[in-house]
Amino acid sequence: PPRKRAGVASRRGINGEHVCVLVARDRTGATFDFITGRGAVTMAQLHRHLLPVLDRDVLLVTDSHPAYKAFARTAAISHEAVNLRAGERVRGAVHVQNVNAYHRRFRQWLARFNGVASRYLPNYLGWQWAVDGGRIRSADKMLRIALGMSNIQR
Repeated sequence: PPRKRAGVASRRGINGEHVCVLVARDRTGATFDFITGRGAVTMAQLHRHLLPVLDRDVLLVTDSHPAYKAFARTAAISHEAVNLRAGERVRGAVHVQNVNAYHRRFRQWLARFNGVASRYLPNYLGWQWAVDGGRIRSADKMLRIALGMSNIQR
């Protein structure tokens, strides 16, 4: 049920009370984000969302959730897992800090709205995507895109 006035969930971590936002980023800052539903991500969700946007020769670096390993094996994608629970944050050039930093910036940016409805979360993700990467630099351009007039000349 909805929590009134930005109330907090009764449990921390990944569970049925939180919406899962799947984020894929590369080292150049190219970002893809997906709403997969409530609870932990599944292999079927990874196939539906990640497979169309990943190259076959990519090295997928994730945390140690078993769905990522199964997804990489069935999709024939190279995979490295970082075990964050064991305190392993970086292993050479393999880390997930780029995604963790994006999540942190998104949560900090979203906090100013004092909670948002889950159904509007894709809109906020799109807004953050535009703001975070500096993809839209002026308020005029943001307004034109919001109104669907990005291809109209003055």
